[in-house]
Amino acid sequence: MKGNLKPAVKVIMHNEISMDGAIQHFEPNLELYYQIAETFKADVHLVGSRTAKMGLKTYWGKIPGEEPEDFVKPLIKSWDKRPYWFIPDTRGILKNLLHVYRKSGYCKDVVVLVSKRTPKSYIEYLKGRNYDYYSCGRDHVDFHRALRLMRVNYGTRVVMTDSGGTLNNILLAQGLISEISLLVAPVLVGDKRANLFRTLRLKGKKPRLQLIKNRIQEKQYLLLIYRIV
Repeated sequence: MKGNLKPAVKVIMHNEISMDGAIQHFEPNLELYYQIAETFKADVHLVGSRTAKMGLKTYWGKIPGEEPEDFVKPLIKSWDKRPYWFIPDTRGILKNLLHVYRKSGYCKDVVVLVSKRTPKSYIEYLKGRNYDYYSCGRDHVDFHRALRLMRVNYGTRVVMTDSGGTLNNILLAQGLISEISLLVAPVLVGDKRANLFRTLRLKGKKPRLQLIKNRIQEKQYLLLIYRIV
């Protein structure tokens, strides 16, 4: 497909932040965060490769070795409502780690987005374990193209980005985010904070935001959802 046509996919950026905009160095309310995420009924979770790797380090500890079933593509049932996890990983930093997510129970399967410069050894790793993968760009992932293939190949209508900031800011800068969902935690991080929008570079006309939901959660958290107009 040619041209810069916006794909018919709703993309929701969902993050938990501190009162001063940090995404690290505080204890996230994961139960509440994922309860809210489930209400979006996303067909795909788009997860940055660095975020995925950090999640393994933080929550899994020692990574188990691969077993024979890790080389087999899961059989997807028609009633399975779990999302696919799409991970852009052009540098192959998740080599020998993807099996943890494949059998975590959180997703139907993992799909990897690569580029023409992705190491051949990583492509062979994906082929050998029967992962779906797509080359979507020369160096970095072309997310316009990636969203179109999600729609065409997987029937995707709603995508939720669950990332540490870099991926979200790329999608925002390219005009691909439909809504921004922020769960604001009652905590201040201070000087060492890594701000959610620290790498955001907007060119041209700035997007307008329309508040469509503000709700107090568990008496002390605040959920804000904005539509990008």
